[in-house]
Amino acid sequence: MKFSENTILFLLRISLGWLFFYAGITKILNPNWTAAGYLNGAKTFPGFFHWLASADILPIVNFLNEWGLTVIGVSLILGLFVRASAVAGAALMMLYYLPILRLPYVGDHSLLIDEHVIYFFVLLYLGMKRAGRVLGLDGKIQSTLG
Repeated sequence: MKFSENTILFLLRISLGWLFFYAGITKILNPNWTAAGYLNGAKTFPGFFHWLASADILPIVNFLNEWGLTVIGVSLILGLFVRASAVAGAALMMLYYLPILRLPYVGDHSLLIDEHVIYFFVLLYLGMKRAGRVLGLDGKIQSTLG
């Protein structure tokens, strides 16, 4: 089976979009979900991440996390504003990566590189390749505006 580069870009964009969308929507739909445990367990920059988990800031962090994941997912699935969502998603992945980094380990299952780093680079690649123009609304908008 032979895939073109555009087919791979499309499938990569859709699958990563679904991953983000599902992660976000399940958090939105779960009234008990909070980022507090993750933030309070930070190994790197604990002061910063504990501050994000403080009572005044945590509701904002939770909202931005839930809706950020969901909107990035929808953006990738639809192929709309992919470059912007790729940058936002890459930044979010670094915010997920840093709290669990305990050199040379990341969490309990990896040395230096974990899934957040892979997502970071895939998102940057999708943005760089303008993957929203491949069977996405970015392409439709571009062709309409000429």
